[in-house]
Amino acid sequence: MRSDLFLLSLAGTAFAAPLEKRASRLTAPDGCLEVGGSGKYTTVQAAVNALSTSSTSSQCIFINSGTYKEQVYIKTLASELILYGATADTTGYSGNKVTITQSKSQADGLTNDETATLRAATPNLKVYNINIVNAYGKGSQALAVSAQNDKQGYYGVSFKGYQDTILANSGSQVYAKCYIEGATDFIFGQKATAWFDGVDIGVLSASLGYITANGRDSDSNPSYYVINNSKVAAASGNTVSSGVYYLGRPWRNYSRVVFQKTALSNVINSAGWKAWSTDSPNTDHVTYAEYQNTGDGSKGTRASFAKTNSAAVAITTVLGSSYKDWVDTTYLS
Repeated sequence: MRSDLFLLSLAGTAFAAPLEKRASRLTAPDGCLEVGGSGKYTTVQAAVNALSTSSTSSQCIFINSGTYKEQVYIKTLASELILYGATADTTGYSGNKVTITQSKSQADGLTNDETATLRAATPNLKVYNINIVNAYGKGSQALAVSAQNDKQGYYGVSFKGYQDTILANSGSQVYAKCYIEGATDFIFGQKATAWFDGVDIGVLSASLGYITANGRDSDSNPSYYVINNSKVAAASGNTVSSGVYYLGRPWRNYSRVVFQKTALSNVINSAGWKAWSTDSPNTDHVTYAEYQNTGDGSKGTRASFAKTNSAAVAITTVLGSSYKDWVDTTYLS
C-alpha cells in the first residue's frame, strides 16, 4: 500500500465534526504563559514549571511555532491545564506548527513512562495542535506520550513513534482529529478508557505490526479502547505490504478493543486480530470486535476469538454520561 494513497484518502475526507470554519491560532490566548517567539519562556518545560500547583483556576500555555527538543513532564496540578500549539488550522493536525521531540527509550534503562516525550500526570488536561514525537525508532519501547490521569483530551495532535507510541494508561481519555503513527503495540496501556475519534492511524514499514495492545487484566478493570470513525493506512513515505498489520493483540487476557465505522486499508490482515504469543495467547477472555468497518482490510475471516458487534459502542459506554463536562465536543464526529 503506497503512502500516496493514504494522502489522497486524507485529502478527500471532510471531518464530520461541527467546527464551523477553519481557523488559525498563531498568537497566545489571553492569560496564557508563552513559549518561544517573544514569549517569556524558551522551553515548554520552563513554562510548565512556572504553573501554580495549588490554584484551582484554569491555566494555559501557548507554544509559538518551532521545534522544541526536550522532554516535558507535567506533574499533578489542582487546576485544569490547556496546552495550545501554534497552528494554521485548529480543526485538525495538518496545520500544526509546533513539534516537541526527543529520543529516549527503554534501551536507556528507563521505564516506559520515563521514555515519553510528553509525560502527562495531571488530570483535566487539554492539548491542542502539537506534534509530539519520539524519534528513537525501531529497537526498543519509546513513547511519544504517557497519559497517566483522568479527563485528558488531545485534539488535532500528531503522535509519532515506532513501538509504544501512545500509553493510554489510566482514567478517561479522548483523542480526536489526531494522527497516530507507529509499528508495534503503538496504542497500549492497562486501565484507561479511551475514545479515539476521527483519527488517522499511519503504519510504518514493517514485516509484522500491531496497532493496539490493551492490557486489561480482569473483569473489574475498566479499560476500554474504541477507535471510531477513523482511518488506517500506510504512513506517508512508507511502503507497507498487504496484510502485515493486525488491529491488536492482547497484552493481558481481558483485553478490550473495538474498531467501528473505520476505513481499513489492505495493510490489515484478514484475521484482524492476533494472539499475544504462542506460549501466552491471552485470548480466553478478550473483547475484540468490529462494527461497520470498510475497505480491503475489513474483509476476510476474522480470528476465532473476535466478533462483529450488532451496534456501535456509544461514547457514553467508554467515557461515561458526563463526558461533555470535560471533552471538547466540537472535535467529535
